Amino acid sequence: MAAAGVPYPYNDGMSRRSEKSGSGHPAETPALTGVRIDVWLDVTCLFKTRSEAQRACNAGKVEVNDQRVKPHRELRGGETLTLSRPLGRKQKVVVKGLAENHLPKAEARALYEDVTPPPTPEEQAFLQLLRQARAPIPTTTPDKRQRRELRRLKGHED
Repeated sequence: MAAAGVPYPYNDGMSRRSEKSGSGHPAETPALTGVRIDVWLDVTCLFKTRSEAQRACNAGKVEVNDQRVKPHRELRGGETLTLSRPLGRKQKVVVKGLAENHLPKAEARALYEDVTPPPTPEEQAFLQLLRQARAPIPTTTPDKRQRRELRRLKGHED
């Protein structure tokens, strides 16, 4: 331990606290030049989780400047992403900002610009047909008689 007035031998007289934070000011984050694409997709809420974004990248559903990418690829500002969505739809996004840490959704959405063209009337009609074709979600659980009928329909006779 150094005596009062004697500089600490390892940091030229500065205390440990000032050594960690530089000039005593809070540490400023340097401007990001690149971020892993899977991290960015998670931060911007384009995918629910980072692992979901990794799976999409590995499956070839994410393209940067019309080239398939792996999850570890560095993403930079100004690049164009094409994301394959369900039912053959493609989402085009232009990167406006980078972030590694989660942000509020409003700020996260400011990191990209969605340039996806609106769906054609034919696509809208097709999607509407798909929605109507889905089986309705039952509002209650089946009673004893309905369960027997379901078993009979499925071929599991008692």
